[in-house]
Amino acid sequence: MSIAKLSEAISLSANATAERLRRLQRDGIISGFHARLSAEALGQTLTCFVEIKLDRVNEDVFAAFAKAVRESSEIEDCYLTAGGFDYLLKTRHRDMEQFRAFLTSTLLRLPGVRETQTFTVMEAVKEGTGSTVA
Repeated sequence: MSIAKLSEAISLSANATAERLRRLQRDGIISGFHARLSAEALGQTLTCFVEIKLDRVNEDVFAAFAKAVRESSEIEDCYLTAGGFDYLLKTRHRDMEQFRAFLTSTLLRLPGVRETQTFTVMEAVKEGTGSTVA
């Protein structure tokens, strides 16, 4: 969103809006600006969420798993969770065939993986909007 459109949306001048953005960045409230790529334009129309259970839970396994995930371009998001499984991954793929190949060649070979459960997305109702400040 441009400064002009943002200024209009929050009823401030362009200068006041720019100053507010600088202050929010300086205060650590805004951590950065990002481009959101179109999954459709990239041919990655299948979104999957994958629950991961590790074979054992300790700092070494967590570190090895996290390192391997950071090196995988196919994993969009990864969260360490509390509850019935250890990690939740968000992945995108061209189709189910590509996901299956990813599952066997990458996902099941990540350090410590004991079990996975995959959920495929039928429709994104709300995605990537983040928090807003007015």
